[in-house]
Amino acid sequence: MTSVAVGLAGLVASASSQAEGSAGYTAPSPRQHVDLDGGWRFVRADAAGAESPTFDDSAWAAVTVPHTWNAKDGEDGGNNYYRGIGWYRRHYTPPPTVAGQKLWLQFDGADTVTDVWVNGTHLGQHQGGFARFRFDATDALVPGGDAVIAVRVSNARDAGIAPLSGDFTMFGGLYRDVSLEVTDPLSIRMLDYAGPGVYLRQRSVSSASATVDVTTKVWNNSGTTRHTRVRTVVTDATGAVVADTSTATRAVAAHTGDQVTQTVSLTNPHRWNGRADPYLYQANVELRDVDSGAVTDEVTEPLGLRSFGLAPDSGFALNGSHLALHGVNLHQDRLDQGWAVSAAEHTQDFDLMDEMGVNAIRTAHYQQSQQVYGLADRRGYLVWSEIPVINSVTDSAAFTANAVQQLRELIRQDYNHPSVAFWGIGNEQGQDNAATNALLKTLADTVTAEDPDRISTYAHAGGDGSNLITHTATAGFNKYYGWYGGALPDFGSWADTLHANQPSRAIAVSEYGAGASIYQHQDNPPTPVWNSGWHPEEYQALFHESYWTQIQSRQYLWGTFVWNMFDFASDGRNEGDTPGRNDKGLVTYDRATRKDAFYWYKANWTATPFVYLTSRRFTDRADATTTVKVYGTVDSARLTVNGAAVGGAVTSTDHRYRWANVTLAKGPNTITVTGTRGGATYTDTATWTYTPS
Repeated sequence: MTSVAVGLAGLVASASSQAEGSAGYTAPSPRQHVDLDGGWRFVRADAAGAESPTFDDSAWAAVTVPHTWNAKDGEDGGNNYYRGIGWYRRHYTPPPTVAGQKLWLQFDGADTVTDVWVNGTHLGQHQGGFARFRFDATDALVPGGDAVIAVRVSNARDAGIAPLSGDFTMFGGLYRDVSLEVTDPLSIRMLDYAGPGVYLRQRSVSSASATVDVTTKVWNNSGTTRHTRVRTVVTDATGAVVADTSTATRAVAAHTGDQVTQTVSLTNPHRWNGRADPYLYQANVELRDVDSGAVTDEVTEPLGLRSFGLAPDSGFALNGSHLALHGVNLHQDRLDQGWAVSAAEHTQDFDLMDEMGVNAIRTAHYQQSQQVYGLADRRGYLVWSEIPVINSVTDSAAFTANAVQQLRELIRQDYNHPSVAFWGIGNEQGQDNAATNALLKTLADTVTAEDPDRISTYAHAGGDGSNLITHTATAGFNKYYGWYGGALPDFGSWADTLHANQPSRAIAVSEYGAGASIYQHQDNPPTPVWNSGWHPEEYQALFHESYWTQIQSRQYLWGTFVWNMFDFASDGRNEGDTPGRNDKGLVTYDRATRKDAFYWYKANWTATPFVYLTSRRFTDRADATTTVKVYGTVDSARLTVNGAAVGGAVTSTDHRYRWANVTLAKGPNTITVTGTRGGATYTDTATWTYTPS
């Protein structure tokens, strides 16, 4: 990783692991974190002079961040949501106890261009809507004195900043947390693209041993030389110390930095093994001022020891064993909230993915919250994380520089998350020309320089012979046969042809899916017109039945990612039952309803015993005869209609249980399916009302 190798010369120290179960360790806490989410005033307009401490904002709305100004107009259709400037202001008085400390304003996410002032002093501008960023506010904040923090945010289109476009709403505002981080002047570096300043490079991992390079970037913000020592303590999941190493004393001149790399070795490591066993160590890095003896800073990062790789024929391997990646694409917005979501809501999303059996996510099409990556670490998901180079690009030095900046932010901020295996550099570039290929090559080279141990990737929607897929180590293909064109069986023949023609290329399916309204239903529906108002839920289920049947027999596909886990806002769309909605999710936008296709994947991706009646929401029927289809994981299933058995027990080899030519009585009909597995029974029921046409 370049962020580890570039900079001042480092000192390398090494340590071997201590015995498992040795004494526990409690990390010191020299840093302070101050939550600044409350107490903001907001106006959705440009406001001349609003950076001034004396500006009158009393007429502005009182808001709490996370906040977006597009929570309503960004999801109602018409492609006319507000894309412009909003201002935020709040007062804050730093306590006298922070005198002599460094004060950093931290923004976890603001879309898209953000300018920050404190007491009228401009701290800086950040360009990009998805990464964390920090500004040094030490000189502008006076301990014990009132300060006005003023923030100007714009989500207007900018030809020099990615993304230029995208099939989703670009919600403006301070949509993630804001905080003040307080450190000693001698600290682990805060301005390394807002990364942690500690980088854990896994040099080798096996069942017998693991070797990790721990690189720490030190920065001396004081006016005199400081003498430092860096200590790294690795603890296991119980808190027991398994490795402990310190560097020799080093002198760090005033207002400069230093960098040290320590090599830590563990014997018989407990490996991070995806959903099966997402075991985490912690790397605790202390920075000590040798002259005073005080620990001036400490950073704790997750350490999940694992190895992974790709093979063109056998797909993805984790810790030397094949692992089929059952993936979904993940947007970050919520109904009536946009991108302003809470930690609890991220947790709910993972709960739903856990239930369905997901083990991989693609953070399409942008860097997401640290909470998302942390949940992926702890729950064992493999992550494809990417930057928002989407659709069109600008052939300019400014655009390239911004894309590289966003890629470096992504990699450095997420470098230590064991869940991340892939860095995505772009999605569906529309032109296979010299300028686009030059940009993608620059980005692929940046991945190699920053992090040579992970896999670069790209999501492609054009021809299989395109130059756009040649820059990264692997590529994914966005395929919608049976939705935007073609027929469902075309998927398998496409994949086989590509694999035969390019046998040395490792390939994935980065997107596939179909829209579905839980309010629209049809028996045996033909392929809908995708941009029409008719998206019956039954067709989405048939689409995914067909695709998964074709996918599971093709191990050379190293990963497949459903588009999308959840419905999401795309204000320019007008289809299905709701304008402004992309309804390809397997769960509704409000997370209240799991669509039928959700249970198809649950049946195939989990061992959870259950039965589920499909078309359960098709409650009003005009035909007396129908087919009852059930998804499940039981040994056999029985069907009753209005208490009367329909045939005998039905078994299945593909998790689908069917009863054809079932006759409904006029009026309400109680449909009940009962499955048995291991001596236990599982039941599901629905009521369908037949009214003759």
